[in-house]
Amino acid sequence: MKNVKLGGRLEVSRLGLGTMGMSFAYTGAGSDDAESVRTIHRALDLGVTLIDTAEVYGPYRNEELVGRALRGRRDEAVLATKFGMISHTGRDAGVLDSSPASVRAAVDGSLSRLGTDYIDLYYQHRVDPATPIEDTVGALADLVAAGKIRHIGLSEAGPNTIRRAHAIHPITALQSEYSLWTRDPEPETLPVLRELGIGFVAYSPLGRGFLTGTIHSTDDFDATDNRKSNPRFTGDNFTTNLRLAEEVRQIATDAGVTPAQIALAWLLSRGDDIVPIPGTKRVSRLEENAAAADLTLTPEQLTRLDSLTPPAGDHHNEAQMRMIER
Repeated sequence: MKNVKLGGRLEVSRLGLGTMGMSFAYTGAGSDDAESVRTIHRALDLGVTLIDTAEVYGPYRNEELVGRALRGRRDEAVLATKFGMISHTGRDAGVLDSSPASVRAAVDGSLSRLGTDYIDLYYQHRVDPATPIEDTVGALADLVAAGKIRHIGLSEAGPNTIRRAHAIHPITALQSEYSLWTRDPEPETLPVLRELGIGFVAYSPLGRGFLTGTIHSTDDFDATDNRKSNPRFTGDNFTTNLRLAEEVRQIATDAGVTPAQIALAWLLSRGDDIVPIPGTKRVSRLEENAAAADLTLTPEQLTRLDSLTPPAGDHHNEAQMRMIER
């Protein structure tokens, strides 16, 4: 698979692998760790190097799983994880904490669970309104100097925070949601990233599975599935969005590919500085997604995809949306 450089500094595969759903948030998470490990191994075999996790996934279980999967193959992976949604300084549960003391505790925990002595890309998971970004990035810069992390990232940060952070230490990548159905980064965030030379890592590039065309009812979701509270999967929004997913399926059928492949190919067409990280816990889905890296869309297909009807409902529930800087 072709590689690109995030922020002109960190070489990664054109597509990465999000591992959250292997342990957390989706139906069946944690039910087949052996298959999840096989999926991570197959990703490395295919040249998918960027492996993405976070301490909050589980919490902690996903980092432990990724650590087991990378045992003996650590040098083949570009390992990314995140901090800040769990407080290590005594703040209440669910309160963001990117204070320097919490950052220092978080990184040591992640290193231990991942079974490594360095993290390639360490993200602030959400911006902590109680801690100046300068203090957080200053602590991260110290971790770079100490060799515990190699690159600094942000997630769902707004343009002003990105500029302030980058002034303290180069930011290699921003991770935020971006897909055919979630184009929020386009008007303001992407131009700032390109001005500053920061890469973009796109999570949920398949709309939490909606854009794959395989979801027809939420009855199959178990009680732990985060999509149960996602506005795009509830009520009349769900019915509307099923019809919109059919638009994607029809374009994919005309192109002779799967809906997931055409959704990923569209995102790849937005620029070499954008790296999607579709998540899956199955080898078959991984292989399907990886094939999108070799797909080139025609101008007509791109026009049709750009003209899709917007989805109904926000892409996160209300509490999660409050954590996103806009």
